[in-house]
Amino acid sequence: MDFGPEPALNAADIAAFVRDGFVRLDNAFSSQTAEQARAILWRATGCEPDDPSTWTQPVIRLNQFGQPPFREAANTPVLHRAFDQLVGAGRWLPLHSVGTFPVRFPSPVMPGDDGWHIDMSFGHETPDFMEWRANVSSRGRALLMLFLFSDVEQDDAPTRIRAGSHIDIAKQLAPAGEAGLTLRELAADGFAGSSHRQEVLAVGEAGTVYLCHPFLVHAAQPHRGKNPRFMAQPPLLPREPICLHREDGRYSPVEQAIRNAID
Repeated sequence: MDFGPEPALNAADIAAFVRDGFVRLDNAFSSQTAEQARAILWRATGCEPDDPSTWTQPVIRLNQFGQPPFREAANTPVLHRAFDQLVGAGRWLPLHSVGTFPVRFPSPVMPGDDGWHIDMSFGHETPDFMEWRANVSSRGRALLMLFLFSDVEQDDAPTRIRAGSHIDIAKQLAPAGEAGLTLRELAADGFAGSSHRQEVLAVGEAGTVYLCHPFLVHAAQPHRGKNPRFMAQPPLLPREPICLHREDGRYSPVEQAIRNAID
């Protein structure tokens, strides 16, 4: 009898996601796909892979790559199964690109973008990004994702994650209702409300993806290693709104984590 493909995540993975706000998925896409994508990205940076003298900036931001290697990386069967498990089957939209790449290079210069934050999900028509918004039902965003397109070790500027911080943010957003809060309002205390949380580094081999709750507090950091870091941070967009009051009680792990925080 054919029982279909194995789930991407087991029960312990799901429980960890609800508790900690993220789960690491190794081999989410192939190292060959990552290598093909890096070749495109290196050309876009204007830098030479084998000549560190051309790496003159701590970070170069590249936008919207939708070529085949990027689409393939974002739409593997194992990732789609994980999206179904975390967000709900039929409740998310496939990715056509992987968004912005902040390519980080070894540098003594501070990058200037390494503050703690969450990624805001609506209000982007306002030019001041500090006025962008998030609300307790995570309007406009189903997941935050970190796609590693290069091997990332602890000195290679891995994203810093505050495990469990999604709980703090849900509690902060709940009183604001559907209108939510701006990044300026959420960051008024420097996200000190999550400063007690354990810090985890998003390390791994190329092809690793961190699937994160949209409220997870995270931050960049300076690159102290030797090899440039290639990572994309696209959102998973919802096909239907996240719902915190389902009559059938069939809450996704994203929804259940919010409910646990605010009940």
